[in-house]
Amino acid sequence: MLPSAVAARQIVIGAVLSLADSPAPQQGQGAIASERSSRRLSPLRVVIAIVVVLALAAAGYYGFRIAGAQAAPKPQKWFAGYVDVTATPTYAFESAKEVRARNVVLSFVVADPDDACQPSWGAAYSLDAAAASLDLDRRIARLEQRDGNVIVSFGGLANQELASACTDSAELLAAYRSVVTRYDLTTIDLDIEAGSLTDAASASRRADAIAALQKERRKAGSPLAVWLTLPVTPAGLSEDGTNAVAAMLAAGVDVSGVNVMTMDYGASRTQGDSMAKASEKALTATHRQLGILYKQAGISLGDASVWSKLGATPMVGQNDEVGEVFSLADAKALNAFARENGVSRLSMWSLNRDATCGPNYVDLQVVSDACSGIDQKGQTFVNALSKGYDGNPRASAGVVTTSEPTSASTATDDPRTSPYPIWKATSAYLEGTKVVWHRNVYVAKWWSRGDVPDNPVLQEWSTPWTLLGPVLPGETPIPVPTLAPGTYPDWAGTAIYDKGDRVLFDGVPFESKWWNQGASPDAASADPDSSPWVALTQAQIDQVEAGD
Repeated sequence: MLPSAVAARQIVIGAVLSLADSPAPQQGQGAIASERSSRRLSPLRVVIAIVVVLALAAAGYYGFRIAGAQAAPKPQKWFAGYVDVTATPTYAFESAKEVRARNVVLSFVVADPDDACQPSWGAAYSLDAAAASLDLDRRIARLEQRDGNVIVSFGGLANQELASACTDSAELLAAYRSVVTRYDLTTIDLDIEAGSLTDAASASRRADAIAALQKERRKAGSPLAVWLTLPVTPAGLSEDGTNAVAAMLAAGVDVSGVNVMTMDYGASRTQGDSMAKASEKALTATHRQLGILYKQAGISLGDASVWSKLGATPMVGQNDEVGEVFSLADAKALNAFARENGVSRLSMWSLNRDATCGPNYVDLQVVSDACSGIDQKGQTFVNALSKGYDGNPRASAGVVTTSEPTSASTATDDPRTSPYPIWKATSAYLEGTKVVWHRNVYVAKWWSRGDVPDNPVLQEWSTPWTLLGPVLPGETPIPVPTLAPGTYPDWAGTAIYDKGDRVLFDGVPFESKWWNQGASPDAASADPDSSPWVALTQAQIDQVEAGD
C-alpha cells in the first residue's frame, strides 16, 4: 500500500530524528567520552539525512498522487431498460428474472397538471400517490434488495417536462431535488423531446437547476450522474439537440453522457439500411458532434472518451413508424457495434414490451405497451442488448469529466502518397470531386470553394464535404483518365469551339460546355464554373474506347 502524504511526512520526521540521535562511529575512548557529553551530527550524516528526507518526501508526494489517480472511477458499461411506470398492465420491474434487467429507468416524471412546479408520474400520480396506488416506493426498495438500481427519467414525449411548465427557478430546483432525494438517486435521465427541445427558455432553466442540484449533491458526498436522452437521425442530433447539450455544458453541468433514441427514423433512414445500420450511423454522427460540443465548451476529449459518453436506446420490435421493425438481429448487431466502439450505456424502450404478443392481439403494426409486435421465439431483447454491459450505473456517478492532453497532428499531405489532389482554398470543386485533406479523403456534396473539409461543423448539412475515410498506406495518385493521341484533336488557342466539341489537353479529354475561343482547359479544375471546359468522366472515356 502506498503511504499517504501525512504518513510520508511522519516517516521523514522519524528518519531525521533517528539519524540525529545515532552516535558517530566509535574510535577509541576519546570518541566515547565525546559521545557521552554531547551528540553531534557529522557532515556525512547531514548529507545522508538530506538524501533520505528528499527521497521519502518524493515517495510520499508521488505515492499520494498515484493513489489519488487510482481512486478516480472510470465509466462502466451498463444496461438499463426503460419501464413505463403508469402503463397498463403494470410491469413488475422489481421481480425481473434476468439479472441484467435489474437496472431500470423509471419513466416519466413530468409536471403536475394542477401545479406546474410539482413533479408527478405521467401527470397521473403525485410522488405520494404513486407510493400509495402503485406501491412504487416499496417496489423500488425490493429491487434494491435484489441488487438492482433505479434511474428516474424526467420528460418524455407526452405531457410537460418540469422545466417547460415551471418558470420559477427556485421551485424548479426544489422539484428536481425532491425526486432525487426521495428515491436516493445517483443517476437521472433527462428525456427532452418535442416542444421541450425547441424551447430555449426552458433549456436555460433546466440547465441552471440541474447544475445547482449536481453541485449540491457533490458537496454532500452523493454525486449525481446526468444523462441527456435526445432524438436522433442517421445524420446525428438536430440543431435543437446540439443546443440542448450546449446549454447544459454552458451552465456547468457535468454531463455523464448523451443517450440517443435510435428509433422512428422515418424518411431519414437510407432505403435498404437495417435499423441496426441506421443506429450505427446515428451514433457515429453524434460522436463527431459531441466531440465538437465539448471542444467548444473548453474541454478536450479523445475519441475513446467521447464514445464513453454515448448511449443508445432502440424501440424494440415494431416502432411507431410503420415498416420500421427493430429485430433481435438488429439488437445483437447494435450491441456488437457499441461494445467495439466503447459506448458506455445501452437501454431499450421498453421492458414492458419485451415479449411476444398474445394470440388475441390482432394488428401487430399497432404499437403495444405490453408486447413487441414480433415473434421473439422465446428470446428477449434484454439478453440481446445487454451482452457485455454488466456494469453498475451507480458506480459511474462519481466520474468527473476533465480535459485530456492532446497532441497536434504531425501528418502532412504529400501529393506523392495521396490518391486525389490535395484540397486548396483557392480551388473550386464540383459535386462528386474527391480531395485529400489532413490524410483523409473527402468527396464534395455540391459545388464549393474555400470550405475546409474538416471544418468542425455540428450539422452535416452545413458542410459541402463528406468524409470517406483515411488515406491508406501505400496509396499513390490515381491516374488522370487519358485517351490515345488522335482520339480527339489537340486543343488550340486560336480554334473556335462549339458546345459539345471534344479536345485533348495533355492527353486528358475535355468537352466544351458552350462556344469559346482561347480559353485553356487547364483552368477547368481551378474554376469549373467559369471555364467553358469540363473533363470527361471515366464512364465517358470507357464509352469512347468501346467505340460507342
